[in-house]
Amino acid sequence: MTTAVLLQALSLILDPYVLTVIFFSALFGLFVGCIPGLTATMATALLVPITFFMPPVPAIAAIVTATAMAIFSGDIPGALLRIPGTPASAAYTDETYRMTLKGQAELALGAGLVFSAIGGLFGTLVMILFAPALAEFALRFSSFEYFWLVVLGLSGALIVGAAGRLKSAVSLLLGLLVACIGLENPAAHPRFTFGINDLMGGVELIPMMVGMFAVSELLRYVTNMDPPAVIVTEKIGNIFSGMWGLLKQYRWPLVRGCAVGTAVGVQPGAGADMAAWMSYAMSKKFSKEPEKFGTGHVEGVIESGAANNSAVSGAWIPAMVFGIPGDSITAIAIGVLYMKNLNPGPTLFTNHPENIYAIFMVFILANLVMLPLGWLTVKLATKILKVSSNILMPSILLFCIVGSFAINNSVFGVTLMLLFGLAAFVLEENGFPVAPAILGVVLGKMLEENFVTSMIKSDSDPMVFFTRPIAMWLALGTMVVLLWPLGAKILQLIRGR
Repeated sequence: MTTAVLLQALSLILDPYVLTVIFFSALFGLFVGCIPGLTATMATALLVPITFFMPPVPAIAAIVTATAMAIFSGDIPGALLRIPGTPASAAYTDETYRMTLKGQAELALGAGLVFSAIGGLFGTLVMILFAPALAEFALRFSSFEYFWLVVLGLSGALIVGAAGRLKSAVSLLLGLLVACIGLENPAAHPRFTFGINDLMGGVELIPMMVGMFAVSELLRYVTNMDPPAVIVTEKIGNIFSGMWGLLKQYRWPLVRGCAVGTAVGVQPGAGADMAAWMSYAMSKKFSKEPEKFGTGHVEGVIESGAANNSAVSGAWIPAMVFGIPGDSITAIAIGVLYMKNLNPGPTLFTNHPENIYAIFMVFILANLVMLPLGWLTVKLATKILKVSSNILMPSILLFCIVGSFAINNSVFGVTLMLLFGLAAFVLEENGFPVAPAILGVVLGKMLEENFVTSMIKSDSDPMVFFTRPIAMWLALGTMVVLLWPLGAKILQLIRGR
């Protein structure tokens, strides 16, 4: 990294327009995360239509900032209502709520805020150190290596999925089926278009994702008959009191949470919610006081809170280096990068280094801004949580419709949004995860293009996929991931005897 590139990236970030975008995106993310039912992914999806009119750096800055804020802000209704604002907060909602019942709401929310910021900064540091080196290594990749990389990403999504592997596999296959819609590669023959010209270029990624992550949540709200929850406390004191003592007392759980969160975030399809659950379980296993977990103990909150925000940063590593989304949010971000002619991949680091380092700086700034704005949100929490959903939800639907129409100035985008919103709602109501489907859609075309290109280059010789050095190791890694559940099951049966 040269000084000139660093200064250029800094000038991009210090632009008053970019700083204004970061500020308002932070407020938006905090608000969305604080309202139960509005997820961090929904916040990202709702921002996409606005980013359509922005230059590349502020567009990505809006997504990064809103995501980081929403992940933390989901802790607030968890502590006060026992309803997680985002799935990433669900792992320790009971813990923070019990702390609130014990009169420790300030400690629960303070730990969530401070250690989320630390986790985010840790994940950003890992991204800064390793992403450029990985990009340099990835420049050696050809279509053969990218084919195995995509297969490895899809396989990993099945292994780490929270739902059953069968349902995850069905969801993934549905996503791959959707990716087949459009002109066949390489003959350019229409495939699954049913004579609809708007489908010739394939399914538009942005309206589809807005539908799957925003409209599906709106449908869930409409069908939810549960009575509204009651806020436990009306006043919250100094949330930063005692944080230094917690940092010294639980420094190793903090480090472990940051490391696990970043490692999980790098895995395609895992995401912040998976990182939080894994870290909470690990915290309880290695704790000196495991009997206190579930009674309002801050240790699990610290480790899980650090993990979910470090996972957000970690998910951007495969997204930027290989174009493989680490979670649903980076899948949306990849769509925005393509829209801005910043195709994710190793060449992004060589052709647009100033934009990459500007994104790194955005991550740092977003996690630092989280502290004062998060404190303000906690202070206003009781008022924010009283916003009527009867006003909020129709407004969100209107925003989704306008945004999906604006992408191509076409009503077909709105139709796609509604159809995929309904499909995602039906899938999730029956226990099928949406994340593998999104990965299938995003990676499906990349999988097909690299396979067809490789077969053309090798004169239809499939052995080339196994004889090139890097491709061979990637193939081996893919086989290990795919066969790991079967191997574990056989080993379990052998031990059972």
